[in-house]
Amino acid sequence: MAKQLLGLSEVSGSLVVYENVEDVGYEEVVEVMMADGEVRTGRVVEIDGDKIIVQVFEGTMGLSKKNTKTKLLGHPMEIALSREVLGRTFSGSGRPIDGLGEVYADKFADINGKPLNPVAREYPRNYISTGISAIDGLNTLIRGQKLPIFSGSGLPHDKLAVQIVKQAQLSGDDADNFAIVFGAMGVKNDVADFFKRSFEETGVMEKVCMFINLSNDPIIERTITPRCALTVAEYLAYECGMHVLVILTDMTSYCEALREFSSSKGEIPGRKGYPGYLYSDLASLYERAGIVKGAKGSVTQIPILTMPNDDITNPVPDLTGYITEGQIVLDRDMHLNGIYPPISILSSLSRLMKDGIGEGYTRADHQDVANQIFASYAKVVDARSLASVIGEDELSEADKRYIEFGKLVEEVFIGQGFKVKRSIQETLNLGWALLSTLPKEELDRLDGELIKRNYDPEHAMRTIELALKGEK
Repeated sequence: MAKQLLGLSEVSGSLVVYENVEDVGYEEVVEVMMADGEVRTGRVVEIDGDKIIVQVFEGTMGLSKKNTKTKLLGHPMEIALSREVLGRTFSGSGRPIDGLGEVYADKFADINGKPLNPVAREYPRNYISTGISAIDGLNTLIRGQKLPIFSGSGLPHDKLAVQIVKQAQLSGDDADNFAIVFGAMGVKNDVADFFKRSFEETGVMEKVCMFINLSNDPIIERTITPRCALTVAEYLAYECGMHVLVILTDMTSYCEALREFSSSKGEIPGRKGYPGYLYSDLASLYERAGIVKGAKGSVTQIPILTMPNDDITNPVPDLTGYITEGQIVLDRDMHLNGIYPPISILSSLSRLMKDGIGEGYTRADHQDVANQIFASYAKVVDARSLASVIGEDELSEADKRYIEFGKLVEEVFIGQGFKVKRSIQETLNLGWALLSTLPKEELDRLDGELIKRNYDPEHAMRTIELALKGEK
């Protein structure tokens, strides 16, 4: 039952303090009515006896200590759910901002989700194709996985996010049963317009549900944006039976908003000023990915985060790495050399890749090809290090071959471009073409029978030339 309060005790920034309040719940939603009739939304963020602290989403400017009326709604923040959310654009707090009116809701759900019994989880299998060779071939995204992208300021993670949304698809009978939930936090207006325009121009908007929190929106809204997105994803997956890919960018903006919010509450800061509960807070988001027994759908997550000063030991990527199953790392040097997407394949990892590829999923030789490309590219790094000391002219013939192999891998396999979409078959065939430029005796991670069937130096350069031209 809703309660109404008259007046308030204290205002501090976006926080409002009330005293002598009983029977109120943590994260309960409130409506704050100002003297001029304007209604603002907030939620309870702290309870101390009969004193509560409410954070007001739209800020506290103009609030009166005596005349402000506050209604306690008796429930946590909820979002309207329906299949109609696909093709729609919402604010960071779940309000429609596309001019198409309110969503006709089948139900309302708490944005914090429900606890999931670990025993009810199914092990992730099968893969999601992104059309990007460096991901599909070497760091495959598995349904139900959480695979973050570690980026840096100025790197093209927004462009990569758009490319994944445009190209991501399932294989087999599930191909049409696929949706994407896209959550953007703390983005500038031009970036938000880039996302919207890209999705609309390529015709994928009908399978996308967007949540956009702009950089000038309230920080408290930024802290609930990923929860709104994940609640919609869980509804589509577990009640509508769809396979849902959730892309969240930028999680660093989310964490910085959490840090600012924690500081305003006077909490003791942890490492780099972030709150001590940052790990558990991130886990409460990332662990909402997965597959539940008995449900037809799945939730897969790609959180994107920027590393301050490219520091992978910063608390945000550091803690994210503990929770998630691998990472895709973008490399600044590759970006400066004009390679897109600049994915550092040796720094990247998909821990669940081995269980969703191979015969029956992608192709029987997938793991072998990936292993050999990794091993050979590692030798490229060693050869480059040696060349930086003694000069490239002094290298052995084998090392020179590896230098050339490395250039081809970066320019052709990794640097496929923004508009090129490759199937898993094309990616693996291109992998064999690149490996065929090396001497056969250097392929020490491949079975002799595989080499006999696929090693073809004569046709390798033709395949590579076609890939350089962007032909399929």
